Amino acid sequence: MVSLIWSRPAVTTVTTVIDGNEVADGIRADLTGAIERLADAGVRPGLATVLMSPDPASQTYVSMKQRACEDVGIEGVHVEVDTDAPATELYGTVEGLNADPDVHGILVQLPLPEHVPAHEALERIDPRKDVDGLHPENVGRLVAGRPRYKPCTPHGVQRLLGAAGVDPEGKDVTVVGRSEIVGKPLANVLTNESEGGNATVTLCHSRTRDLAAKTRRADVLVAAAGRAEMIGADMVGEGATVIDVGINRVDADTEKGYELVGDVDFEAVKPKADAITPVPGGVGPMTIAMLLYNATAAAALQEGVDVDLP
Repeated sequence: MVSLIWSRPAVTTVTTVIDGNEVADGIRADLTGAIERLADAGVRPGLATVLMSPDPASQTYVSMKQRACEDVGIEGVHVEVDTDAPATELYGTVEGLNADPDVHGILVQLPLPEHVPAHEALERIDPRKDVDGLHPENVGRLVAGRPRYKPCTPHGVQRLLGAAGVDPEGKDVTVVGRSEIVGKPLANVLTNESEGGNATVTLCHSRTRDLAAKTRRADVLVAAAGRAEMIGADMVGEGATVIDVGINRVDADTEKGYELVGDVDFEAVKPKADAITPVPGGVGPMTIAMLLYNATAAAALQEGVDVDLP
């Protein structure tokens, strides 16, 4: 007698690499209707960027934001303040933009020089023009579940999850990094009682004990600590969705002498993840797309025009 033993064939899991460029392009296209509605009412959204830094990365980010404005029909205004100027010069620049009716959104590019407290600069922005969502009033509204504008990167992360078919509701989300720009507001965005929210969020940081145990149990893991490739395969659970917010320069044998990597060791983690974002091309494009979204929303709010935002 021949005994046959049947075994289940191995299942090959195909990891979805979430294309942030594609999702961002879709959001920009969807903004067209709102911007045309504003134009019909005689309004062109205006976004001002303020730079007080010689940092090449900051200069690149500002240039990208200005180009993005031009692409969708938002009027871009760029102001540079000398790095060595007193803080009062930056504050005066912000107050002048607050008073300009053609400027609906103001973004002060961070980081600022050491002699300029970032919170002092951000608090001087008119909350209605604070398209980064970092003014204390807007932070308070977000915490209360009634956001005027969601901060750009957290909103972008939320949209990426939606595009990947990942509903945070009821899921365990671990965020690594507690910055005022990403970690803290993202925890609020994902826990708020609203569409794309209702998650259970664990916010980790440099003093967190047994970090790997907390990241491994996450259905959704968001890395936003600013440390190159700190998240390895041993820190990720099978089938997790991994969102990498980090952008880090590391030395490399390239023409530029460096390459960009995230906070996640992409090649090591990818086989374990159900979906993952790359660096570059993941969260970065979404941050700019949501800035355009907020600038459009700010123009509609200030001018009293009803628009449908995607």
